[in-house]
Amino acid sequence: MKNSALSTEVTMYSDEDQQNYEDWMASLPEELWDVPLSSLAIPGSHDAMSYSLDINSPLIRSESDTFRLLDGIFYCLTRPAIYRWSTTQEKGIVEQLSEGIRYFDLRIAHKPYDPSNELYFTHVIYTHLTVVETLWAIASWLESHSKEVVILACSHFEGLTEKLHEHLIFSLKKIFGSKLCPRKETVVTLRGLWALGYQVLLSYDDQSAARHQVLWPGIPYWWANQNTASGVVSYLDWQKDMGRPDGFFVSGLNLTADRSYIALHPHQSLQTLTLANWKELRPWLEEQVPGPHSNNLNIIAGDFIGPVPFCPLVINLNRKLLRQQKMDQRTLKAEED
Repeated sequence: MKNSALSTEVTMYSDEDQQNYEDWMASLPEELWDVPLSSLAIPGSHDAMSYSLDINSPLIRSESDTFRLLDGIFYCLTRPAIYRWSTTQEKGIVEQLSEGIRYFDLRIAHKPYDPSNELYFTHVIYTHLTVVETLWAIASWLESHSKEVVILACSHFEGLTEKLHEHLIFSLKKIFGSKLCPRKETVVTLRGLWALGYQVLLSYDDQSAARHQVLWPGIPYWWANQNTASGVVSYLDWQKDMGRPDGFFVSGLNLTADRSYIALHPHQSLQTLTLANWKELRPWLEEQVPGPHSNNLNIIAGDFIGPVPFCPLVINLNRKLLRQQKMDQRTLKAEED
């Protein structure tokens, strides 16, 4: 029922959108195999693990004492609201992979007063699923999709001591092994990764990453912090005017509602807000161009990647690179003549 009222807002998939994107990297034209991954259009999942949030778990450590007090007194009101507005995905991690997602925003934390080394994902509250079991699921999927490459962006690390960081890094190395691409590979292309058997670029946004060659630094994320499509688009266009960073970066096509907005809209959720704004977000997305130039995009991350044709639209932006290559070749030939 929650989606039926918005069904007219979401543009239906075309026949093209119904293609299989499970192995989209392997299916790219050979002309794109030598393009740096930082110049390809790559679909990403914002707060990728929020589909597994545990409504009964504690609040994360960084929440304010005031909000913690309110949550304790008005638990029956705050928890449903937290769940509705913290959930950004409805598909599981393997489903997201099969849909075409190749960048995952993974926010990791250790629960307070937990004597074990077990780690979870977070977005205001903690997930049911642990970090280790999720990473094993990704590794297993990669085994049967040998030409697909994922970028795992691990960040936040609330409650992690140095010992827990080392435990996590040891687990990451054990799980992915020879699939991990070391950061010394300055120019990363599909052809180069395939030749060496690398399938995982592991971004680890913490100073402890410097001691490990298989860990890449944090990846910049353009976050608009806006609750309307126009606000998100204006912010992203402003960032494009400033120029893209070198290397990998993420454009967040995700909306954000602050607590005053949430209080004033008790019957909404992040999903209803996202779907209601999709009609305006989609045209902007279709206009984007991947590539190395200052106004080009790279990774584009979104929420609720299942109900809307997010992955097909991002992946198909790479056709523009082919057209640009052909134009460059014609220009070069004309100059030579």
